[in-house]
Amino acid sequence: MMKQLVNMQDEYDVHALIVDYHAMKSIQSPKVMKENIIAVLLDFLAIGLSPEKTTIFKQSDIGEHTELTWIFDTITTMPYLMRAHAFKDAEAKNKEIDVGTFNYPMLMAADILLYDTDIVPVGQDQKQHIEIARDTAEKFNRIFGQTFKLPEAKILQNVAIVPGTDGRKMSKSYGNTIPLFAEYEEIKKCVMGIVTDSSGELPQNVYAIHKLVRPESELKN
Repeated sequence: MMKQLVNMQDEYDVHALIVDYHAMKSIQSPKVMKENIIAVLLDFLAIGLSPEKTTIFKQSDIGEHTELTWIFDTITTMPYLMRAHAFKDAEAKNKEIDVGTFNYPMLMAADILLYDTDIVPVGQDQKQHIEIARDTAEKFNRIFGQTFKLPEAKILQNVAIVPGTDGRKMSKSYGNTIPLFAEYEEIKKCVMGIVTDSSGELPQNVYAIHKLVRPESELKN
């Protein structure tokens, strides 16, 4: 997502959200939340997002995000939301499921639809959320009249799924990430722990991660 936002800011009117409402599902400490909000802002600036070209803002500063979420809740059925990947995954693992986890696709739909969004840069695992946003927009438009655009997902095939250090999808929940701004020793430990597959011509996992930041013309050599 970050890579695409940087690439798109010269061509599109880019909105980059710091999604603190979404983060409340896992963070209930005001101190930690404040630190994380600042950290995400610094991440956005450090990777090359320009405040002169891109609108960078905090989700909770715009009250319409939660207002529109409630409106969407009233036209959305529980069986429909039970199809969401996050809910199904939590249910399969017998986790205690909070209401925020259950209906956060509606908050994400509001995030997208509020801004007459044309394109949403996502990874393959987030495609369902764009489909949910489209379904919600279509249903709202059918009931109340033409209001929302139908957004499209933009998925770059070479970064559709960012590989983690163990070969699975990179995810904090899997513990297989390489933090962008970690200290040298932490990054070294993560990189040295990458699972390699030497059966082919290339060490696949190492090569796949490098491809995200370096052109293949350099890597092949």
